[in-house]
Amino acid sequence: MSAPTSGRRAAGDIHERLLQLVAEALGRPEVDAALPVEVRLSELGMSSIKMVVLMLALEREFDLAIPQDEITPENLRSVSSVEAMLARLLEAPDG
Repeated sequence: MSAPTSGRRAAGDIHERLLQLVAEALGRPEVDAALPVEVRLSELGMSSIKMVVLMLALEREFDLAIPQDEITPENLRSVSSVEAMLARLLEAPDG
């Protein structure tokens, strides 16, 4: 786990950490550098249970709580949509 931060993180850091968490949720031991960021997570094998595991991992890894209104199909569609949601949440004053 990483050291606590002020809530602002470099985009590359968020991206790499997100890829690792997605790989772990999918049951892949290593991050595939070619993991397609625009492909639907469901097409990569993400089930509803794995999605819950991913959301909990995101909250733990980035020290945040995902608000109920952010848990939408659009925000959880792909790696890039999850990354955009994270960026919004981490930039929020209380994020």
